[in-house]
Amino acid sequence: MEATQRMACNADLINPLFSMGMQVSCVLVLSHFFHLILKPFGQPGPIAQILAGLVLGPSALSNIRAVKNSFQSSTEDYYQILGLFSRIFFMFLIGLQTDLPYAIRSIHRAAAVALGGAATCFAFSAAVSVVLFKELDVQGNGFLFALSLMVLAANAASPVVLRLAVDYKLSTSDVGRLAVCSSLVNDIGCAFLLCIVGIFSGHKSKIGERIGNGFSCLLLLVAVVLLNRHLSQWLNKRNRHLKHLRNTEFFCVLSLIIATAMFVEWSGYSSIITCFLMGMMFPRDGKTARTLLHKLSYSIHTFVLPVYFGYIGFQADLKRFGNLSDSLIVLSIVLLSVGGKITGTLAACRQLNIPMKEGVVLAFLMNVKGNVDLVLINSVADTIKWTTRANEVFIITMVINTVIVGPVVAFILSRETKYFGYCQVPLEKQEAAEEEERELRIMVCVHGPRHLPTMARIIQSSNGHKNTTVSPFLMHLIELPDKNRSNLMYNQLQDDELSDDDDYGGNDVVEMNDTVDAFFSETGIMTRQLKVVSPFATMYEEVCNGAEDLRVSIVLLPFHKHQRIDGKMESGKEGVRITNQKVLRHATCTVGILVDRGFWVVGAPQMGFEVPQHVAVLFFSGPDDREALAYGRTMGMHAHVNLTVIRFLPESSKDHDAGMSIAAYKEEVLMSIPRRENEDEEDNTFLANFYNRYVTTGQVGYVEKYVDNGEQTVKALKEMGDMYSLFIVGKGGRGQCPITTGMSDWEECPELGTVGDLLASQDFDGSVLVIQQHRNQNMELMDD
Repeated sequence: MEATQRMACNADLINPLFSMGMQVSCVLVLSHFFHLILKPFGQPGPIAQILAGLVLGPSALSNIRAVKNSFQSSTEDYYQILGLFSRIFFMFLIGLQTDLPYAIRSIHRAAAVALGGAATCFAFSAAVSVVLFKELDVQGNGFLFALSLMVLAANAASPVVLRLAVDYKLSTSDVGRLAVCSSLVNDIGCAFLLCIVGIFSGHKSKIGERIGNGFSCLLLLVAVVLLNRHLSQWLNKRNRHLKHLRNTEFFCVLSLIIATAMFVEWSGYSSIITCFLMGMMFPRDGKTARTLLHKLSYSIHTFVLPVYFGYIGFQADLKRFGNLSDSLIVLSIVLLSVGGKITGTLAACRQLNIPMKEGVVLAFLMNVKGNVDLVLINSVADTIKWTTRANEVFIITMVINTVIVGPVVAFILSRETKYFGYCQVPLEKQEAAEEEERELRIMVCVHGPRHLPTMARIIQSSNGHKNTTVSPFLMHLIELPDKNRSNLMYNQLQDDELSDDDDYGGNDVVEMNDTVDAFFSETGIMTRQLKVVSPFATMYEEVCNGAEDLRVSIVLLPFHKHQRIDGKMESGKEGVRITNQKVLRHATCTVGILVDRGFWVVGAPQMGFEVPQHVAVLFFSGPDDREALAYGRTMGMHAHVNLTVIRFLPESSKDHDAGMSIAAYKEEVLMSIPRRENEDEEDNTFLANFYNRYVTTGQVGYVEKYVDNGEQTVKALKEMGDMYSLFIVGKGGRGQCPITTGMSDWEECPELGTVGDLLASQDFDGSVLVIQQHRNQNMELMDD
């Protein structure tokens, strides 16, 4: 706040502002240059941005007289103000982007990792603080110096960890999410210690005043959080036809955040915790949160953070390494911080049964420095009476601690690519660990709002199991038309290019946002939205890459046909069908195609849930049917879903007791499945496990149908055509299945498989979800 007052009272604002603008431009240009050079070596963006600051700072170019004169010393106040507003914006954005369900589930693990690394750093720092206090000629309270050294060594900068996790494609992995969550816990804890240092660092007579200011800040935070909730609800109801808030409304919300943070800073406290909590407690639904995410994300990640990281490097003066004594001090503090983080984090990981490889990556990611360290060095150093030498030494150690993380983590990830890379586990394999808590990550792809209500209800019904948490992602696929086509007027389009999809539902984005908001208000499940604009020819690559980056378990795609008002199916764009076929061929996870004929209604009155929905899983044989049954199991656990498993068996096996024969004993139920020559042992083992877990307990119904050929299978399917609102079936992978022989003769859509194509015909009324389990390309050649 002192820097703000000095800048406001400065009579000459033009020259310092021009100088700072030139420096910011140079930082952005150099950071992009270094990023292009270092990216092939696996180095993330923050490392390149810190190096850009080092090159422009007193360590390199600022030693040249012309450069030093152009970069005036009077811009220091402007940089501090820029750093203050940067912290306000990105800490609020981090809070707004925080995955609250994951943070709540993993808070004990994150706290253990953060506390483990911080505790050892505290112990090591306390041990050497006496020596450093004398060596650096610090004048002041030795206890406060030791506490400051502890914070500097133990802190893990959450913005830097978040950017490193994103650049290394770890933000959706278990180790990356745990690192981000742990760094947030560490950052908040260190910021709280920073507030304690600020309270006791001044005159004793003002301690009571500072504590009173702290309570005032707390009351203001509570008031602003409550005000944000009501303000967000009011703004969401205004201008429903708009996708985002107007600029004036956006600036009003942002001004409230800035004013609150500035009051906290004026009271003598850091606004890091306040901004984070305001973002974390901000309502996530509606256009208000969507506008804040949309407008803040791009500007912060593109401009604010690069300049902020560059400012960190700009402050460091590496000429201190010319002094042997200073070099030894820097080396000792760096080793203290790195050693403390590795020792404490690995100890915590061992206690939590986290593998050693992940523990090492966690330890180095938790060693990066940033916002709390800068606040401590710039603000508290005056009250503790640090010398210029001590100030520069701590800045250098902060920069070195952050820079060494990039090469080390990149080296580990390059050697363990398979371990840290995306490795999708089929849903049927996840059944074995059913007693443990697991996360089902679903990516829903839609081309418009037509299929979104049914997709939303499928997601909701997949959240029925108490140990399963659903994390949905909505990818809006938008066609990028060719230039020659976009230049044509509507009346010049060919007949086959005309479609009611062009004007269906008016503004598609607004309608989809309303559906997502209604879904969140009813279920409490937060859906993260993505947008892809691509030609149909390459759209499948965006879907497959998105599924891999998000590490999803299953991708749900809409069928290229949709149901008309009269009940008949009408074909949509051919590009949608081609995209589905290519995704089935190239996706590295389970893929489902939904033939939408309705399955509950989003936004309907709550009484609509009183009528249970009947869902059938059709099981023939093969990995796709096992995967369909595994996904159907997640829906069958929902309170308003009646799941029935219908297994089709050859008529000839009826006399040989090929079905399920149950033998009940005192305390357990056993299933005996007699062996037959052509029986698939894997199918029977999976079904036996499923039967004992869910059928015998009454949670799921089970029916067996005996048929001789494809004709009888079709007849049996038509008999149950109007009994279920949703059919779940595997795409193929059944080999030479005698009970489906001949059904492919009238197959129209091979991407649905033999049975799925029949269920999508006019003879059936229920929706159909066709599941394909991911398998190698060589296995796909053996499909039927």
